[in-house]
Parts: sequence; C-alpha cells; structure tokens
Amino acid sequence: MAGEDWDEMVLVGRVARAHGNRGQVIVNPETDFPAERFKEGREVLTRLAGELRRLAISDVRFQRGRPIVAFAGVETMDDAEALAGAELKVPASELGELPQGTYYHHELIGCEVRRADGATIGRVKAVEGPMTGSLLVVDTHRGEVLIPLAGEICVRVDPAARVIVIEPPEGLLELNERGRWRDES
Repeated sequence: MAGEDWDEMVLVGRVARAHGNRGQVIVNPETDFPAERFKEGREVLTRLAGELRRLAISDVRFQRGRPIVAFAGVETMDDAEALAGAELKVPASELGELPQGTYYHHELIGCEVRRADGATIGRVKAVEGPMTGSLLVVDTHRGEVLIPLAGEICVRVDPAARVIVIEPPEGLLELNERGRWRDES
C-alpha cells in the first residue's frame, strides 16, 4: 500500500464509533462487499491528523450488517474513540473485477450525464445505494437529480470515457429533482 496517494484511494468504510471497552469500532461500510473487505488479516488505510496510518484487521464480526472491527494496536476505548469519523480506504489496485454491467461508485463519480440526443444533464456527484438499485446523484443547473442506474435508463455507461448516456422516461428527471420546493429564480 506504500506510495499510494490518499485522494486516489477508494473509500470502503467510515468508523462510526467505538464499541465496547476493548478497542473495537463499528464501521459504516461504503462497499457492496463488506464481508470480503472487512475480514481478519486485511488492511485498510486511514488518515489521522494528516498522517497516513495502516490498520490491520485482527478480528471482525457483523451486527445488523455493519462490521465490528478490532485493529491491531488499537487496544483501548480511547484508542477506538480517536478513530471515530475516520475514513477507511484501500488502493484501487486492490479492488476485484466486477461482473459486466456493474461499476464501482468511484468509477461513476465525475462522469458527464447526457441524453441520447446529446443534451447535457450534468455530472455524477455521488452514487447512493447498493450495487443493485443504485441511484446516480447528478448535479444539474437546477440542482440535484436522482437517476436510477438501470439498463433501461442508462443505455451507455462508459467510465473510461467519463460519460453516461440516458434515455429517461418522460417526467423522470423532473420527478426526481431534489429540493424542488426551492425558488428556481
């Protein structure tokens, strides 16, 4: 993991809070593969006070879909509390291949979204939800719009070209505008 740039790494989770008094933490996973990403022997990186820190997972169990993780060297509740809110990342090179037609969130963020007729809608700002049922959060000139990442709507997804072409059903974009109650002047 040495030599990797923090901004180029992929977010796989965030430490929610300390759990118990033995240095364990509850992690909010930011991956569709939490059981694979958070297992004994794996490592993640975090940045505390501007310094990169490698964390080796020494034990893990799942409760209500969230991993409760023990990291080597994090022995006390105070140690664990110091990690609260920390992002947990891995180098992109450690990500496995996905089935065709599925994408990692970081591959889609920043892609330009266009209609099939070429009209630009906006740029993907975030992706919400799991691999099945994901929503693209698209930043448009009118605010955010949620677009389902479904083959019937997203007819061309090309992360390498940084573009997603959509054929939305009539009214979808207007219906899924966030903050429609705001003054549009």
